[in-house]
This record gives sequence, structure tokens and C-alpha cells, in this order.
Amino acid sequence: MNYKERISDKELIRKLKASGAVLIKGAKACGKTESAKQIAKSIINVDQDEQVEALINIAPKRLLLGETPRLIDEWQAQPKIWDYVRHEVDERKKNAQFILTGSANPEEDIKMHSGAGRFTTVEMRTMSWQELGFSTGKVSLASLLKGSKIDIYDNSTELEFIIEKLIIGGFPTLLHKKVEQAIDLNRAYVELLAEIDMSRVSNIKRDPIKVKSLLRSLARNTSTFVDISSIEKDIRQEDNIGITRPTVYEYLDALNRLMIVEDQPAWNTHIRSSYSLRKSPKRHFTDVSLAIAALGVDQASLLNDLKFTGFLFESLVVHELRVYAQANDACVFHYKDSSDLEVDCIVEKYNGDWCAFEVKLGTGNIDEAAASLQKFSKQVNAKKINQLKSLNIITGTGISYTRGDGINVISLASLGA
Repeated sequence: MNYKERISDKELIRKLKASGAVLIKGAKACGKTESAKQIAKSIINVDQDEQVEALINIAPKRLLLGETPRLIDEWQAQPKIWDYVRHEVDERKKNAQFILTGSANPEEDIKMHSGAGRFTTVEMRTMSWQELGFSTGKVSLASLLKGSKIDIYDNSTELEFIIEKLIIGGFPTLLHKKVEQAIDLNRAYVELLAEIDMSRVSNIKRDPIKVKSLLRSLARNTSTFVDISSIEKDIRQEDNIGITRPTVYEYLDALNRLMIVEDQPAWNTHIRSSYSLRKSPKRHFTDVSLAIAALGVDQASLLNDLKFTGFLFESLVVHELRVYAQANDACVFHYKDSSDLEVDCIVEKYNGDWCAFEVKLGTGNIDEAAASLQKFSKQVNAKKINQLKSLNIITGTGISYTRGDGINVISLASLGA
């Protein structure tokens, strides 16, 4: 199968030229190894090569010998290798020596040097609509961060198509799979996560039944503000399973280390009013298809519950914006204050430039979303932060255009980096 280019490939090449080693982080099967293979000149599979465990204690430098850049795949299986790479980078005094890939972060009690000055990091997510070919990318996040208006693009999509793509998701291995095949594979991914990965990541036996219940609770609360006590209560009520708050914390920590969940942090800014900002994150799976797989729902179920499908669509949009934001040196936040005024996504560059997004599955509530964005823009204290670049509404169905009030309406099928 031919390699399908990723938006993060350019970042990988750029950072490899700037540092001795690059760490690619991302959930299992999101495409880290294939991306690294495109530029690596030699490879060692740490979790598969039987010699690695012996050599790591006897002759670790032999693991690092090979044409550069040398790919060290699933390095976290032998965490000691991190420091050996660091020392080797110091000795060689050259850039582009190693690429490390990992689908789990090591435990915090494993002592590792930070790698500052030697390592750079590339976060890799599952494939975006632009990478998959579902979006033209004609409306770029780069242009929105400059305040550019958009032409009219008739790239609307049907609701059934959106639901199909929500179910299939963005894992590269599902690129040419049918919906029924994707359902089976994504449910198997969740099963293996609960049965094996959650225990292996911390060498502690986890209860698969409780793991699956936690995953279902997170899925039911996708794109919402839900705290630990609410998750605990939800599991008890919906699944009739006893689970303690410390267990929820421990399991969430393991899911974060496996990069299966990725919270959307609150935006910290200056506002004009006396309202206070809410600090709670919104909760998302690294790929929305895993939420659907955890619940076991299908196309008919999602068509019959468009409110919940709207939350799933919002989670998909957050994923897309994260991929495109990373390519633009930016991060994705959300906004909520004590008056319950919310904005689904704030994309802010490291230089302070920012824009805001509301997300709507259909086109029926565009005026309402526009009014909310205008109210929000008046709330922000422009004297204390960089100027707002654009207000935007991302839709599933519908076309892309700039409204008379200057707010952009953007079909997800037009959005890109």
C-alpha cells in the first residue's frame, strides 16, 4: 500500500534537522512508525527484537549502531534506552541521529533526563479529513488565523456520510475499510485496550469490565464537562458496576499514558466582566470512532439520536482542529464562564494570535451560533490580549462562506491546515 502523506511529516523533518533526536508520540496504530520509516535509514523494533532486552544491560550502544536517522520503534518497552540515546546524541554532536516512536508514555517514577536540547517532540494523531481526502482544505486554518475572508465553496456533505466517517474514524489501517469492517476492528481495538494494554502499560492487572465501563462513561460524556465524581456516578447508574474514585483516577491516568483520551483545556484569558472563567477540561477520545466502538452503537442508532451525534461531531472537529493547529504552531482550547457562555474551540498560536469556533452538525442553528460568538467577542478584553483574528462556525452539512456580519461558516469538508 502506498504511503499517504501526513500533515505532521513536515514538522518531523523540520524538527529532525534541528535536534539530535525526535520523539513521535501518539496512540497505538495512528501511523507513527510508517511516518518515521519514510525518512529512517535503519530500524530497531524494541518491543519485538528478542536481543534488545539482553543488549540493553550488556552492550546498549550496539542498539544505537546503524545508518542515521535510526528509528527506535516502541522505545518505551525499554525506558533505559532514552538516556542511552541522550548520551549518544551528546557524543556525536550531530542532528538527525534518532527517531523514537512510542504508543505509551513511561511511568512517572522512571527516572529519565528531560532530553532538553537533544530531543524535540512531534505529537501524531489519527488521520484528519484533509489527509483522508474527505476535505479539500480550501479554507485553511492558517488563513483564518490571519483574519482572511473566504470565498463560497459548495463542499457540503450528507448526514449519512458524516455518520459513516465518525464510525470508521481516522486510523490509517481502516483507510479502505467498509463500515461493517471498521466497526469490528474498532471494537477489537477497545477489547484489546481493556484486556491487555491497560494492564501492560503500568504492570498492574486492571479489571477489563471496569475499564470498559469507564470507556463507555467517557463516550457518553464526549465533548462535555464531566468531573471524576460524575463519571463514578454515571458508571454506577448506567452500568450498575461499583467503582471507587481512586480507581477512576488510576484508570484515567493509564488511558492518558496510552494517549487514548486527550482532554481539551480551558482557555485562560482576560474578560471585561466580573464573571469567572471555568477551568474544567472537556473530555475527548483521541479518535471519536473509539467512543462509538466503546458504546457499541451503529449508523441507525446515531441517526436516531442526533443530539448525541452532535457531540460526537464536535469531538471530531476538535480532533481536526488539533491536527491543523499543530501545523500552525497553535493549540486548541475551549471557553466557558460563570454566566454559562461557551465557545466550543479557541485556537491560539504561540505568538498570541487567535480565533474562535462554534461547531454545529447541521445548518439550522447558525444564527444562534453567530449571536453567541458576537456576545463572546464583546466579553474578551482586547486591550490585554492579541486582537481576535476571526469568528467561525464549523458545520457538517452546508456550504462555506463569509456572512454579512463577518463570521465565517465553514463546512468541515472545506477545512484544512
